[in-house]
Amino acid sequence: MQAFNILTGVAAPLPAANVDTDVIMPKQFLKGIDRNGLDRGVFFDLRFLADGSPDPAFILNQRDWQQAKFLLVGPNFGCGSSREHAVWGLKQLGIRALIGTTFAGIFFDNCQRNGVLTVQLSPDQWGQIAKEVAQADKNDITVDLPAQTISLHDGKEIAFNIDELSKTSLLNGLDAVGNTLRYSEEIREFQRSHLQRNPWLA
Repeated sequence: MQAFNILTGVAAPLPAANVDTDVIMPKQFLKGIDRNGLDRGVFFDLRFLADGSPDPAFILNQRDWQQAKFLLVGPNFGCGSSREHAVWGLKQLGIRALIGTTFAGIFFDNCQRNGVLTVQLSPDQWGQIAKEVAQADKNDITVDLPAQTISLHDGKEIAFNIDELSKTSLLNGLDAVGNTLRYSEEIREFQRSHLQRNPWLA
């Protein structure tokens, strides 16, 4: 899993509430047997017109936000069906962090397990960032995971909270298996001592 440390990039505002996983990754992109090409499916019905051309009204198709690494999302982002493809697609598209006020639970967990940072802020904090990144000349921010801060274009810093396990996992690029393997020696020691106490298990 790709580690996340300190990253500077463009943030694109996507403030609509209750954007569900069917919108993030439509069902027609779930047919493949691998994860290839999921970036094409992200927000497909919003990004593209009926003829397949990019919709110029959609924020990620506009020149100043095309290379966005961060999305400033509305409340309850990622609701709906459990669809890990939505996270895989966002990551393939180059999105490294989502900044919002609330996220759907399963989607939130899927992000953490796949290396996409989810930052939960108060509505007031979110609004401060939204006001800045809506302007093309101020849409670059720095997300500092070790310090747990977001720095705006004018240098203002906004602090955020994150649980220790998620932070450690993201900083070290560890998924659930990788986190478990951090304790491999303890696991082996438990196996040895458990078998000594219960030899009949062998």
